[in-house]
Amino acid sequence: MTHHATVSVVVCAYTQRRWGDLALAINSARAQPEASEVIVVIDHESELLRRVEERWSETGVRVVSNRHRQGLSGARNTGLEAAEGSLIAFLDDDAVAADDWLRLLVECFVNDDIVGAGGSAVPDWPSGRPPSTLPPELLWVVGCTYRGQPSERSEVRNVIGCSMIFRRSALLAIGGFNVDTGRVGQVPLGGEETEVCIKLRQLNPNSRVIFEPRSVVHHRVTPDRVTWRYLRRRSFFEGVSKAALSRDLGPQDALSSERSYAGRMLPGGVWRELSHGRPAAAFAIVLSLVSAGFGYLYGITHARADDSLVSTEHRAAT
Repeated sequence: MTHHATVSVVVCAYTQRRWGDLALAINSARAQPEASEVIVVIDHESELLRRVEERWSETGVRVVSNRHRQGLSGARNTGLEAAEGSLIAFLDDDAVAADDWLRLLVECFVNDDIVGAGGSAVPDWPSGRPPSTLPPELLWVVGCTYRGQPSERSEVRNVIGCSMIFRRSALLAIGGFNVDTGRVGQVPLGGEETEVCIKLRQLNPNSRVIFEPRSVVHHRVTPDRVTWRYLRRRSFFEGVSKAALSRDLGPQDALSSERSYAGRMLPGGVWRELSHGRPAAAFAIVLSLVSAGFGYLYGITHARADDSLVSTEHRAAT
């Protein structure tokens, strides 16, 4: 399978404020020897579309506009529809792929029952060092690999969105990414990659998703994402997202990893940080857990809470 696969790499972008990061992401995707094509999807931002076309169209990069509802899921579906490869990889617009990133992901597809894979995301901190708001257990808040994930190639429930690859046919079979799930602009909803991985397994219980920690991207963390406010908001919206997944896919699949994480990893993290004299980090873990819990309860009791919250938050952000 690996030797005959063609691979499309999709990078989705929505704002000119990330121009420098986007340039690094696109160039790192172009540098992957396994990439048959690189597609950049612009999410309803006409000036950014013009700038990207002007900069990269003549290099062979395909630049397209999101044909669906605004948001990361719609942009990814546009890339899925435009792609010609049998495998389709997704790289965030603020992530830089290592030279062997794609090769290691493609090598995961050793059997037909493997439908997806993902790699590690290493945070690139604004100050060069981790903030007290984000101990290792909370790196998921900034879209990075967190304590508790496997240290060697393993089967997992879901992968991290900034670095993932799927069989294109499998994604098409489940209808791609759910446009009612996931980030819209700066509104920190999530869960779209989790939903995709669960749906792939529900469609075919023999399907497997693999985590390959040696496949690395460096994920840029901006200063606004190391604040207490962002930690609280991101955790709350994660709870809202998980409530939506529980309604649509069932709580067993939607919360299986979270229950283990909350019951096994987080208490250990609190104890470690307290015993090392880092009360702020311990408090951050508790704050994240409580905020996610409130978000989950809000999402469960307000059937379409995610829609109303997205509308309110998106208006505030713009």
